[in-house]
Amino acid sequence: MTTATTTATSSEATRSGPFAHFGRDFTASIVVFLVAMPLCMGIAIASGVPPEKGLVTGIIGGLVVGLLAGSPLQVSGPAAGLAVIVFEFVREHGLEALGPVLLLAGVFQLVAGALRLGGLFRAISPAVVHGMLAGIGALIVIGQFHILFDQKPMSSGLENMAMMPARILGLDPGNVASTELALMLGVLTMAVMLGWEKVRPKSMGLVPGALLGVVAATAVAWIMGLDVARIAVPESIGAAFTLPTTTGWFSPLGNPTLIVAALAIAFIASAETLLSAAAVDRMHDGVRTKYDKELRAQGIGNLLCGLFGALPMTGVIVRSSANVQAGARTRLSTILHGTWILAFIALLPWLLREVPMAALGGVLVVTGWRLVSLSHVRHLFHNYGAFPAVIWAVTFVLVVTTDLLTGVLVGLALTVLELAPHFRNLKLNVEEHETGEATRLALGGGATFLGLTRLNKVLEKLPHGRPVHLDLGQLKVMDHTTAETISEWLNRRRQSGHADRVTGPEPILRPLPVAA
Repeated sequence: MTTATTTATSSEATRSGPFAHFGRDFTASIVVFLVAMPLCMGIAIASGVPPEKGLVTGIIGGLVVGLLAGSPLQVSGPAAGLAVIVFEFVREHGLEALGPVLLLAGVFQLVAGALRLGGLFRAISPAVVHGMLAGIGALIVIGQFHILFDQKPMSSGLENMAMMPARILGLDPGNVASTELALMLGVLTMAVMLGWEKVRPKSMGLVPGALLGVVAATAVAWIMGLDVARIAVPESIGAAFTLPTTTGWFSPLGNPTLIVAALAIAFIASAETLLSAAAVDRMHDGVRTKYDKELRAQGIGNLLCGLFGALPMTGVIVRSSANVQAGARTRLSTILHGTWILAFIALLPWLLREVPMAALGGVLVVTGWRLVSLSHVRHLFHNYGAFPAVIWAVTFVLVVTTDLLTGVLVGLALTVLELAPHFRNLKLNVEEHETGEATRLALGGGATFLGLTRLNKVLEKLPHGRPVHLDLGQLKVMDHTTAETISEWLNRRRQSGHADRVTGPEPILRPLPVAA
């Protein structure tokens, strides 16, 4: 994926005023809006809730979280990473219980941000994160597969897989009914999405394939008058925002099971948000993410999503990368994209009601498939050996076959097990010295996820105007989580023109990009 570079800094923004980059931010906001619209609705449908719930989350993510965010270029909204857990929650407890649980999840995030726990989420193993996302992607694919046939997904991933052959064998090419027509529209959506990425000219590189796919399927369904299921949206914008009406609305919060669900949503949403923010930071050299501030903003956003009966939100890498690539310079682009979503559903709800369900299913099948990225597990195996790859695989399999929380917790337990052979050398020693024109940072003992929050603070405070000598000569062990963090830090500095040097024993240096 190609990335664009933005060069605005906080001091530049202060000197030139908040609207100095209005043209770029305005253009970027349109691009993000076009990317967000089909994804907001599609993720809502994948979550088992009405599509307007996803649009409300997108509006709050733009107008509120965009204003308060600690990551100015990150775009927040409904995320595929939470679709599975919301689907299972709504199936078991009902849509009415989601609001208070989501409000509590937002409170948990606010408290975590106030306690400055944002850095802890960056210490989560990449093997667990990517295994979780791959499992979520697989569940989305096999669930949305049934939407392509105008049918509802089953209650579990295994049931969805078991029903897939029956859907295909039930097709009747000689009798083109609603099922066959819906599948044709879903396939058309996916074909346009994937084909556009192959043939689009550079001058139209920012036009999203998902939007074109949905537009093509909607146009065909409308022109031919096809009898297929279409999305349902309320007649008025006010009906999309549903506030609590009775004190009994809070009663689910007395259920310990639902409190655990709120913790799970808060944990997964926070991890996905802050990892996405770290990825966005690698795409530009402007203002760096303030992780605790971002966590607090997400907490406020999810609290409001709970009050208005919407979907949970996270920072979303697809929309965020589109924002950076489109040339956004400030948070104004994110705020404006929320304005465009609000205006669209207020003024053009009739147009949304023409969109076939199968078209959004096609968008989510492609989105889910991209989450199942085998390149991550190959990278882990190649650079760090079999054990991190096993963590990825176990997390993936358990997410698909049991549930999201079980997969994540077992994956985290395995990352602790990875440290067992080195329990005598887990203390991290950090020494910083000024040596002539360079800064020498010496690490000793064990560089593991246990000390990663401290290490991140040290790395981020190193001066940008001086080269750094990273001396790893006294390290006894470095786990894959820390190695990934150091690699990203080195690559980011080298992209900014720093001539840093890394020394140490060959086994420690092997997974790092030591060559300038």
